[in-house]
Amino acid sequence: MLPTVLVTGAGGFLGRHLVQELLLRGYAVRALVRSTAGPAALPPLASLPVEVWEGDISQPASVAGCADGCGAIIHAAALAQVHPARNPAVWAVNDTGTATVLQLAQRAGVGRFVYVGTANVFGFGTRRQPGNETTPFAGHRYGLDYMDSKLAATERVLRAVREWQLPAVLVHPTFMLGPGDAKPTSNALLLELYRGKLPGYPAGGKNYVHVRDVAVATVNALTQGRVGESYILGNQNLSYGEAFALMARLMNVRPPSRRLPPLLARLYGAACDAKTRFTGRPAQLNSAMVAVANDEHYFSVHKARTELALPQTALEQAILEAFHWFKAHNYA
Repeated sequence: MLPTVLVTGAGGFLGRHLVQELLLRGYAVRALVRSTAGPAALPPLASLPVEVWEGDISQPASVAGCADGCGAIIHAAALAQVHPARNPAVWAVNDTGTATVLQLAQRAGVGRFVYVGTANVFGFGTRRQPGNETTPFAGHRYGLDYMDSKLAATERVLRAVREWQLPAVLVHPTFMLGPGDAKPTSNALLLELYRGKLPGYPAGGKNYVHVRDVAVATVNALTQGRVGESYILGNQNLSYGEAFALMARLMNVRPPSRRLPPLLARLYGAACDAKTRFTGRPAQLNSAMVAVANDEHYFSVHKARTELALPQTALEQAILEAFHWFKAHNYA
């Protein structure tokens, strides 16, 4: 009989797909959602067995006992805010919250703990030499609490593997696209492009992946992969110019044609920082976000394809599914 799986962050973009994938495979699911989100955060589940637990991993008392009786945990809860660059709430969820979930796992004696991190905890590379799971962290240069806190959380999980013999596998998605992004989060880029709000494109690039592929490989990690190992979950490396052109073509809109010189982008980021300091209200961007966009965040996913059977759905399909979902739900 398959174990009951606790999914933290079950109401989020990836979390919803994780719940669906687990149910498709016959797992019983206990879905942890924030108290402010409630059961409505979950996708329609018909009569399938999903136990909803409301709590907040940054408030340990609210989640005490929620892993009891579970044979496995997928820890996908995270706060991915990058604006403002420095934010104590990001640390409270990503690092301290992970410590709380690790304690839950130890108490429950789970047979597998799958931690969902981010590819940003590894160093990125070029098209010819993309970063991989052995490339040292390069995010210190940005001053982003999101990257720094996810690195700290990753190190917490690895310490638990060494010191507690926690049977943990770590998966690290790149930039996810696909349907069901209700907030929206990463797919907001598509909406901005569709609405003509992107005057140009930055000099850098990133790796893109279908959110469903991430969900499949993450659930695979319950029974595949090696304990204590990390796996980058991604697919296609594209420059921003290439990505925006592809997205625009599929949505039948005009792509931004102007490449933003890195120096000009940095000056704009600095101006946004000054505006935030002067007004006390966050500007559209900050200098850390601009610095990330100026770099090429390219990664290899060979390890995850080999050991976690990571699917490689065409990026075109991810974009179209996301766009059609937005249109069906009156976002676009």
